[in-house]
Amino acid sequence: MRRSLRDAFVGFSLLGGVIIFSGAMLWLRDFRLGSKSWEISANFKDASGLAKMSPVTYRGIIVGSVQKINFTPNTVQTKIKLNNNNLILPKPVIAKIVTSSVLGGDAQLSLISLGKPLQEKKVYTVNKNCPNKKILCSGDKIKGVEMISISTLTEGLDSIIDQADRQAIVKKLSESIKQFDRTQANLDELVLLSKSELLRAKPIITELTKASYHLNNILESLDNPKTLKDIQELASTSSSLTKKIDQMSSDMGKIMEDKELVDALKRVTIGLSKLFDEIYP
Repeated sequence: MRRSLRDAFVGFSLLGGVIIFSGAMLWLRDFRLGSKSWEISANFKDASGLAKMSPVTYRGIIVGSVQKINFTPNTVQTKIKLNNNNLILPKPVIAKIVTSSVLGGDAQLSLISLGKPLQEKKVYTVNKNCPNKKILCSGDKIKGVEMISISTLTEGLDSIIDQADRQAIVKKLSESIKQFDRTQANLDELVLLSKSELLRAKPIITELTKASYHLNNILESLDNPKTLKDIQELASTSSSLTKKIDQMSSDMGKIMEDKELVDALKRVTIGLSKLFDEIYP
């Protein structure tokens, strides 16, 4: 009886250990009882380091795992299982391959939401009636971004060098330098021509300077109070003289209007002419 109890105790202990170990592994894989999982897919050109059951994170938190990896001639297709149906990711969403630490480590998949946060106070679902234009829904396909490595950088540099060779960038650069030299020579010639034109214009500039000097002297003289007083007196004298001339003209007009005086002047003139004729026949 004691032996059977001991064997039962050992058996239950082993079973409990297996259950605890299995639960811990499921917990580390972010498996939750009662949670509804959903699946999406991501396509990569190169999925280096990614493997089945690789963790999937969002903002550093494990939210699922990679369930399947399929290869095609052009892409690597991955099936992603997400364990939280309350995970709302505004579109667009990409999947990026990252490492678990800065110094390297196992590759994992990170979900990155590039959309604006939803401000509507509404509960969204990822399965039924999911607004797939706003958020990531079950069954959606997203773009995958490869992990940057030294090999990818080398390939990029090689492609740039090949493209440079095809487009003859060095030759075009040489032609641009020659064109710049020709432009500089033309610019030097233009500078020399400008200097010669300035030398030709120097006498004109000198005369203009002298004229400006005389003009300044005239303006200074006009600004002198004594000169202004003389000008005013001259203007006043001219005005009075003009008035006297006008008065004399008016008097002469009145004299010429007197017919008797005019006839008398005529008779006197005729008489004087006859007298001079008799004196100097």
